[in-house]
Amino acid sequence: QVQLIESGGGLVQAGGSLRLSCAASGRTFSRHAIAWFRQAPGKERDFVAAINWSGGSTGYADSVKGRFTISRDNAKNTVNLQMNSLKPEDTAVYYCAARYSTGIFIRIDAKDYDYWGQGTQVTVSS
Repeated sequence: QVQLIESGGGLVQAGGSLRLSCAASGRTFSRHAIAWFRQAPGKERDFVAAINWSGGSTGYADSVKGRFTISRDNAKNTVNLQMNSLKPEDTAVYYCAARYSTGIFIRIDAKDYDYWGQGTQVTVSS
């Protein structure tokens, strides 16, 4: 069982930066792949970025490549999402999610993830 708590959301102007954190409880965190998804009002939940259990493999949505960076610290049971050059279209509730996996492949479908946080709001003003 893994419990996830997101933090770091807020209001920022376009071009600014935010760093989201996902803190996890549970002894098996290091054997879980972690992903970030986001959901804007009236839209589906979309994949943003993911990292495998070791941190050796990452994946990003095309819309955030080159702007967002995902990383993890298994000693601290945390995963971070550094978001730079933010755009108004990045406005959404951001969720972190976990799935048990010791593989290298990145899954981008929300249905593949078993554990979810409560979400943190990111608002980018123009």
